[in-house]
Amino acid sequence: MPILRPEHVEFLNGARRAVLATVAPSGLPRLVPICFAVVDGDSGPVLYSALDEKPKRTTDPHALARVRDVAARPGVSLLADRWDEDWRLLAWLRVDAVAGLLEPGGQEHEQAVLTLRARYRQYGTHALEALPLLRLAPTRAVWWSGARLPMETDPDPG
Repeated sequence: MPILRPEHVEFLNGARRAVLATVAPSGLPRLVPICFAVVDGDSGPVLYSALDEKPKRTTDPHALARVRDVAARPGVSLLADRWDEDWRLLAWLRVDAVAGLLEPGGQEHEQAVLTLRARYRQYGTHALEALPLLRLAPTRAVWWSGARLPMETDPDPG
């Protein structure tokens, strides 16, 4: 059974951004808001985030702190949330995942780029096909909603 249930994917597809948490060399969490897309994979949905051409401290995507963090410590979390003044409409989904860098070339990268471009029109002018992507393979999902009971998927609930 895939970690991300259909209701999780629906929630993620409704979120325009999420916050990615990696672990810095100091052991502290490093948080960064990201654009992302969900793509169906062989063993369930996978999330991708572009290392795009928005201004950054470095032009080398391999030198980004989140990429260095993932290379050294691939366990990450992604948090998407929905805020509303009506607290019955509040919701969040945390996806724990094993992250890695997906280099350009190959069908998986191509499909992820197409999905990211379909989701974010701004990527129409970015050369995503020439840039690596972050790939997040979910290992656990925890979801809370003001209107529903918390839901968790964990392959080892013990």
